[in-house]
Amino acid sequence: MTIGAVCNREVVIAERSMDVPEAARLMRQYHVGTLIVVEDVEGQRRPVGIVTDRDIAIEVVAAGVSPDGLTVGDIMGAELATVRETEGVFDTIRYMHSRGVRRVPVVDNGGWLVGIVTLDDLFELLAEEINEMAGLISRGRLREAATRT
Repeated sequence: MTIGAVCNREVVIAERSMDVPEAARLMRQYHVGTLIVVEDVEGQRRPVGIVTDRDIAIEVVAAGVSPDGLTVGDIMGAELATVRETEGVFDTIRYMHSRGVRRVPVVDNGGWLVGIVTLDDLFELLAEEINEMAGLISRGRLREAATRT
């Protein structure tokens, strides 16, 4: 299964120039903890960064920095980890682990944004798969009992 098949394609985005209070309001409005920072190139969006609620809490609030005049571009991470939509789920998990990230933008072959996948999404997917496997155990027992009666 590819990561493109399971990623969330409804991504809340921001531009580098967005001020931090507006970013926080967007997070609240859409009930998300992450904004993908994009640059618009001829109507397509290329991810260039990511800002989380934790970035705002740690880099701004806890540091006692005034958010006035501070932009998303000022606090977003310098290096963005992305994954192509054609990558497999387990390859994506390994990549996220190696990069130490809990969420990654998903891009197409041209590097344009198509979605986002989070650790929570992957846990949910794996839990469903494990539940399916557990169901095989009980179905196998029932089948065996039916054939031996």
